[in-house]
Amino acid sequence: MILFRNRCTPHQPPTSRACALLVLSIVLAGAPLPGTVLAHVEDSSTGGQANTSSMPAKHASRGNSLRPTRLAANKPQSRRSRSSKTAQSIVALVNDQPITGYEVDQRRRLMSIGVNIQPKVKAIFQSLVKDPKTTARLKAILDETVKANQGKSQEEVIKIFEGRKKAFGRSLQQQAIARARKSTLPSRKAALDELVDERLKLYEAKRLNALASEEDVNRVLAGMAGRNKLSTEQLTKNFAQMGTNIEAMKERIRASISWNNVIRRRYGRQIQSVISDLDRMTGDVKGSDDVELRVHRILLVLPTKVDQKEIALRLRDAELMRANFKNCKATPSLTSGVTGARFQDLGKRAPSSIPEPTRTLLLSAQDNEMLPPSVGEGGVELWAVCGRKVIPAQQKKRASAKNDRQQKEFDILAKRHLKDLRQDAHIEYR
Repeated sequence: MILFRNRCTPHQPPTSRACALLVLSIVLAGAPLPGTVLAHVEDSSTGGQANTSSMPAKHASRGNSLRPTRLAANKPQSRRSRSSKTAQSIVALVNDQPITGYEVDQRRRLMSIGVNIQPKVKAIFQSLVKDPKTTARLKAILDETVKANQGKSQEEVIKIFEGRKKAFGRSLQQQAIARARKSTLPSRKAALDELVDERLKLYEAKRLNALASEEDVNRVLAGMAGRNKLSTEQLTKNFAQMGTNIEAMKERIRASISWNNVIRRRYGRQIQSVISDLDRMTGDVKGSDDVELRVHRILLVLPTKVDQKEIALRLRDAELMRANFKNCKATPSLTSGVTGARFQDLGKRAPSSIPEPTRTLLLSAQDNEMLPPSVGEGGVELWAVCGRKVIPAQQKKRASAKNDRQQKEFDILAKRHLKDLRQDAHIEYR
C-alpha cells in the first residue's frame, strides 16, 4: 500500500506513475458501446453526473478563478433567455389561430423520431473517443481521483476511477445522441408547413362538427404504446426523454382522425361510387380471410338531394344512438323512434367484403363496440362488432386493386380539399 501511495501521488511525474498509466490504458477499451446508448439515456440522474465529470479540468480544480466562472454562467443564461423568447413568440397565424416557436420546435423533434440515428451515433461516438481532448480529460479525471483518495489501496482507487470513467463514457454517448438527433431534424419550414396544414384541417373539422374526441385520440395512443409493448405512461416518458411533449403527438393524431372524418363526410358517396364500379369489374376476384367478423349496421337514410345541414342533423341522431349503445343485444332497439333509421344484422362477414376505412376500424375495435358514425353510400352509418372468428387461411391471395384504388381516390380528394382550404384561409407568417 505504501509503494502504491508513493508511486501514484499527483506530485510525481507521469512517467513514474506506472499504476496510473495502467489504469488509463484500459479506459477507451472499456468504454460502453454506442449500441447501448438508448438504455443509458433513460437514467436522467446519471446524465447529470456525466455532465459534471466532463467539465474542463482547469475549471474543476481552480476554485479561485471566479471571473471565468461568472462569464460561463452568464452566457448560457443569456442564450436561454433568447431561446425562451423565440419559443414563446408567434411565428404564424392561421385563421387567427397562432402557431408558436415552441410548437415548431416540438414538431421538428416529433418528425425526427422515426429516423434511425444509430449509424450516426456510432460514428460520432467513435470520433469523440479518438479526440485528443477526450484523452486529456480522462487523464485529468485520473489525477483528480488519485489526489482525492490518497492513502487508499490501489484496488479502491481503481474502483472509484472506474465509476467516474463509466459516467464520462455515458456523457460521451449522450453527446453523440444529441448531435445525431440534431443533424436529423427537419427544417423549421417543413415543421411549420405541417402545423399550418393541421390548423386548417382542425378548423374545417370543427366547422363540420367532425372533430375527433379525446377518447378516439387516447385509443390510438394506447394502441401505439401497446405495439411497442409499453404503457401510455411509459410512452409519455420516452417521448419526454427525446425532447418531445406527448401533447404534440396527440394533436397530430387528433388532426389525422378529424381530417379523415372530414373527407369521408364530404366525399364519402363519391368514393363509394368509384369503389362500387371497381367491385363490379373485379367481382370474380376472391381471396381468403384470417378473421370472420359478425357485424350489425344501422343506416340513417339521407334524401337524394341533401345539404350539409341535413347531414349534420343525421350525424347528431347517430351520435345519440351510439351513446345509448351498450352491447349488440340492444342494437335493434336503438332505431325505435328514429325516422329513417334501419337496423341490419349482417351476420358473419369477411373483412374484405367491407369497404375501407370501416374495415380497418372494425378489425381494430373490440367485440360489442360501436364505431363513430360515418357517411356511406346510402346515408349515415353506424357499425358494431358483435363477435369474431379466426379462420385458418388456406391461401393468401387477395385482390389489392380495390384497396389501392380507394386509398388513391381518398388521397386525391384530401389533397384537393386541403389546397382549397389553403387558398381560402388567412395565413400570416411572422
